[in-house]
Amino acid sequence: MTAGTHSAPPEPDRVLRVALLTWGLGDLALGRRPAGIAWLISELLGLGVVAYLSIGLANTTWYLVPFLAGVLFLVGWATQASVAYRRALRQATPGGKPARAAAAAMAWLTVPLLVWGTGFWLTSGSAASPPAALDRFESSWPALAAGGTLDPELDASATLSAAARSALGVLQGLCSQGALSSDCSASARNLVRDVRIAVTATGPDAATATITVVSFERRPSRFLGIFAGTELVPVPRQTLLSLQLRAVPAPLPGGVRVGAQRWQIVDAAGS
Repeated sequence: MTAGTHSAPPEPDRVLRVALLTWGLGDLALGRRPAGIAWLISELLGLGVVAYLSIGLANTTWYLVPFLAGVLFLVGWATQASVAYRRALRQATPGGKPARAAAAAMAWLTVPLLVWGTGFWLTSGSAASPPAALDRFESSWPALAAGGTLDPELDASATLSAAARSALGVLQGLCSQGALSSDCSASARNLVRDVRIAVTATGPDAATATITVVSFERRPSRFLGIFAGTELVPVPRQTLLSLQLRAVPAPLPGGVRVGAQRWQIVDAAGS
């Protein structure tokens, strides 16, 4: 390169590709070092905030906060890449290589969006409401029949574990009498197939769940009020458990209280 000449500006396509890899790389490719470093620091801070909120709030009544924080992080990702690309277009050499469609490259951001959205909803909200807490209980309840324990995240007391184990014993007795479904003895999970859970709110921060064994009866019905038919109707037979749930404060890591709550089973009583 001779004196008085300048290197050609980077191709916009290349700037966009590197900007999509890591925040700030597009600006670094354009020679804007301070802006690139600022974007990189922003990315690290953003990741830290999303992780902090996810750890503290993902399984609470404020579960939407970390999800929206993750979405905003992805918006920032797309924004910094778009800004770098548009700046590269303005600096492009006239008559140079034409830029290809940026939309195709930006579409790659749908991959982290899909991963974040799917992963978050599969793992979050397990204590955001009474039904969510009860679902975790019901999923791990059959494990007690094989000497296992309830889900550790339930923070189950000895009273709850004992009452749940006793209720399983009642179900096993009903199974041996032929009072449950024909395959109830095949696995512990089949034991709870004929169980229904009803939740009743007893206050803004409290609820009661009643676990009942049901049988199914075939009763006559009419479709559209014209066609005769039958339907299976669950009929309550015996109450197994009564669970008390309460929403307890859920502070962020470090003890920061923001008003989020986590639903827990705080007491249990057998039939």
